[in-house]
This record gives sequence, structure tokens and C-alpha cells, in this order.
Amino acid sequence: MGTATGDQKIIRIGGATASFSDTALSVPQLLEGGRLDYLIFDYLAEGSMGIFGRMQAADPNAGYGTDFLTVHVGPHLHEIASQGLKVVANAGGVNPSGLAAALEQMIQEEGLSLNVAYVEGDDLRDKVEELRGAGLRDMFVDTPFPDNVVSANAYLGAFPIAAALAEGADIVITGRVVDSAVVLGPLIHEFGWGEDDLDLLSAGTLAGHLLECGAQVSGGTFTDWRDVPDWANIGYPIGECHADGSIVITKPEGTGGLVSIGTVAEQILYEVSDPADYIVADVRCDFSQVRLEQMADNHVRVTGAKGRAPTDTYKACITFDGGWRSVAYQPIIGEDAAEKATRQAEALFARARKLLRARNLPDFTMTDNILIGGEASFGAHANPVGTREVISKLVVDHPDQEGAGIFAREQWAGISGMSVGTSINLGTTVLPMTGVFLFLLGKQGITPTMTINGVTHELPVAKGVPASNAEPAELIAVIPTEAGDVSVDLVQLAWARSGDKGHLFNVAVIARKPEYLPYLKAALTPEAVGKWYRHLGPDGEVPRVDGYDVPGLHALNFVIHDALTGGINASTQLDPAAKGMAQMLLRFPVPIPSALAAELDS
Repeated sequence: MGTATGDQKIIRIGGATASFSDTALSVPQLLEGGRLDYLIFDYLAEGSMGIFGRMQAADPNAGYGTDFLTVHVGPHLHEIASQGLKVVANAGGVNPSGLAAALEQMIQEEGLSLNVAYVEGDDLRDKVEELRGAGLRDMFVDTPFPDNVVSANAYLGAFPIAAALAEGADIVITGRVVDSAVVLGPLIHEFGWGEDDLDLLSAGTLAGHLLECGAQVSGGTFTDWRDVPDWANIGYPIGECHADGSIVITKPEGTGGLVSIGTVAEQILYEVSDPADYIVADVRCDFSQVRLEQMADNHVRVTGAKGRAPTDTYKACITFDGGWRSVAYQPIIGEDAAEKATRQAEALFARARKLLRARNLPDFTMTDNILIGGEASFGAHANPVGTREVISKLVVDHPDQEGAGIFAREQWAGISGMSVGTSINLGTTVLPMTGVFLFLLGKQGITPTMTINGVTHELPVAKGVPASNAEPAELIAVIPTEAGDVSVDLVQLAWARSGDKGHLFNVAVIARKPEYLPYLKAALTPEAVGKWYRHLGPDGEVPRVDGYDVPGLHALNFVIHDALTGGINASTQLDPAAKGMAQMLLRFPVPIPSALAAELDS
């Protein structure tokens, strides 16, 4: 397997999905033009684990990504078999064996001969009472261990995947593994990397981090979106992986999208806290000195990842039933639209509370009104324009489905009994709330297993050392630079990318040219960034911000704490995934010399 340049083997890996609901077009594109050795799929996030857990609670045979069978892989089994490529996916959700069994039946019905293996050991639901008894608290927000658990999983590493491939698996299905493990596993298998090859494991993790988010590395969600051609046919990424850990990111020829230093750098720092200490199950990664080189159009070489010994714990995630949420979207049109929407929301919440009291039901645990179209997400930095149309996103949480349903019905009264300009509701939902509880769990209590051809193999317990052995994080060091006499918008000097990490989010700022970095560092202190995002802080307070240097990429990375209350599952904000948080920073004023400003304008 693999192609060769001289005597160097190259493994080509295609990244087909960033989530279980990603496009149906990526797989045929990669099969047609990828010349691949592996096709990988990332299906899982904290929110999706809750969805799969609820699916299995309703049907014990469910709990996995059915699109794997009906959209992404099932329709293409013949082509996958004829090309001889291998597939690795964490599409197993909370039921990897169930997906493997359904896939094996499909393969048999198609008259094909493909070996399916599945990895287990991540499911902690049988340990819930033991974990609760240990007095665990959430590692980020210090909340107590939850009741009504829906799913509970440890984030396993890549070596069980490599073990499955070594046993001859053509398709490997996993439950919850580290996202990047779906790429690192094949590289361990192909290149014979061991547990002590820490720099190589870090490089393979970086390859996985780049590929597992699909088109985000090949032009999707790029700051300079106008420079990205043909979104309709955007190319999905291919990693040309080498035994020395280097990787060239590219895409199929003739496709849209863009692979550039900017797109790759943005993805490297996406959803990363300390770039010098990115912790996964198999290694502690240092991406701070990673270098990028534009080899040719749509070909970027990535080198320089370093690794240290992994910790002796797994990250673990529990999702739990958090009551019910009703969300309604009301368009309000005309003069003073935002003011009318605010008054209407208060009135509708009051009416629904009156109905709750009449039925002897408890009060809502939370109510919120988010004005879409009024730039509420920008806080004090919103453009002061009196918009004449908004959508009022009305949110209530209640312990019971009945209470949430009362609001869902009553909010219709606004169209005829309240604000002029209220139009037909765009949609109303009443859905169960899923909470997230994150913690660390000792590796010694977890035995991964791998099953192939009906035989289950117990795999070695993963190694690790205490996290206390780690060196302290290197925070941003302000470098004095000449005083600027002109301020320009940050976007003129940098690219920026943001992403959620539970109750917090990160924002990476990458200098377009190395010489811009000192001005960015002088202006973007953690204190200044915190004040910019003040409207997202708890109770209107400035959120705590950590800042990190990323010298290899000429970049800064900021972690904004306690700014996504409830995380991606429960936050009421317009952007609970933090995809737009970097957009809020693009107009941050950066002082620079007038001579440099003149160059930017030329």
C-alpha cells in the first residue's frame, strides 16, 4: 500500500467528513480523484454522543451513524473494494458493534469480501455509579457529577486502530476515540511507529487534526473567503503522509477550494488551547514550532511537530438529560424592530409563566431572547444602525416537556396581539436538553478491545505519566515595538479562526507576514482581548483570557474562558459553536507606523 518517491513510501489519506451530517459529495469526489490509500471519517463530538446515546435508549440496536451505511460508505462499497483502499471511521458512536454488524451484512449482500473490525472499551456507562461515588467534578466549570446519564465515554487513542489494520481489517469502526486518531492509527500501522516515537506520534496527530475537519483545511471557513473559488465543488483534503512525520496537504485536481499557508495555519490552531501542549491519548503535542511551506498551488508542506510522553489519563465525557428546551423564531419588521422584539419577548415570557402557575408547574429555569439581525453578537462593537428587521430567537428551558410545550404554543400570540410587524413564525422546536460533563480518567481502568472475524482481542492498557510532570505553559510575551501612529483593522494584518471548546472558545490570530507579528502582539494583549469580548463574559464581567505564542506560524492563540455558558449543546447564543467569534475580532484596531499603513493601502 502507498506510493513511493525514490525509496520513500507516501500514504495518501482523504478526509471525507467533519461531522456525521457532512456532505454526500466528498466520498465520490475523493474516490474519483484522490488515488487514496485510506479514507477517514470523523463523526463524533460531545453533542453527537448525546444524540447517539438517546437513539440507543429508544432502540438498543441503534446508537451509531446511519449515514455511514446509507450516504458515505454503503453506496460506494464496490468502488472502495475495487480500489483496495481502507476506511477508518469513528461512526460507531455508542454502538460500534451494531454498526459493524450492519455493515458486514451489507457487504455480504453485495457479494464483496471486506474485513470489518471494531474497537470498543471507551464506553463507561457500566462504570457510572463507580464514577459518581468518586466525587468527580467537571474539569472546566467544577459542577458535580450529573444524574440521568445519556452517554459516557473515554477518548481512546490510535493504537487499537493500528492493531485492527495489522489483523487485516479493510474497514475499522470505532466509538469515541480522539478525533485525530482516525489518521494516526493508519500511520502507526503503515510506518511502524511505536509508543516511544513521540515526535512522530505528534506529527501524525497533527496530520489527523488537519484532515479530520474535512474542507475546513482546504478553503472552508477561511478568513479570506473571496479568494476561495467554487464552494459548490470545494475539494476535500488529501494528506500525503511521509514516514518522517511530514505531510503535504492538497486536494483532488480540478476541484474548488484552496490549500494555502493561510487555510492550513487556521486549521492547525482550530479548537486548540495551548499550541505547545495539545494533549491527546497517545502523546502531548507541541505545535508551536510547526512550519508551513507552499510547495505549489494547493500543496502545503507541514513539518516541525514535537512530542512528549502522554499523560496517564484519558479525557472523558458524559452527556446527560438536562430537561427540555423550547426555541421559537419570530420575524419582526418595521421601525424600531429591535425595541419591539425586546418588549414582545418579555411579554411572551410573562404570559407563559402565568400559564405555568395555573397548572401548578415550576418556573422556567432560563429564558433568553437573542436578536438576530441586530448585531447583538458583537456587543459594544456592533454597528449602530437602526435595523428595521430582526428575527427574535426566543429560548426557554423547563424541567418538563409540558412546561416547554406551553411556551411553544403561547408564543404564537405575538402575531396578532403584540408588536406590529410580527410575521409568521419561522420555526418552533421542543427538544430534550443535553448537558456535558468533562473529566479525566486514569488509563489503568480502561482495557481497549478490537474485534475482527468474530474474535475479540484485549489490547494493552495505554501508557502515560502524571500530568504534573509537565512544564508550565509559555504565555504570550509582549515584545516592545515602535509606537504606531495609525490604527488599522486586524483583518488587514492577519487571518483569524475560532472554535468552541466546551464552555470556552479559542481565537487564533495568524500574521499575514512575519513582520506584522510584533504589532499584533503589542495590541492584542490578553487583557485587551478580554475587554473586546466583555459582552460574552459571565454577568457582564470581562472573561479570563489566556494567550499563547505560536512562533512557527507567526501567530497568537487566545483562550476565552466561561464565554459559552452551557457549551455547544446548551448555549443560547446565536453561535454556540464559536465559528464566528474570530469574525468579531476582525475590526480590532492595531496601531502601526504610517509608512506600513501606506504599504497596506497601496
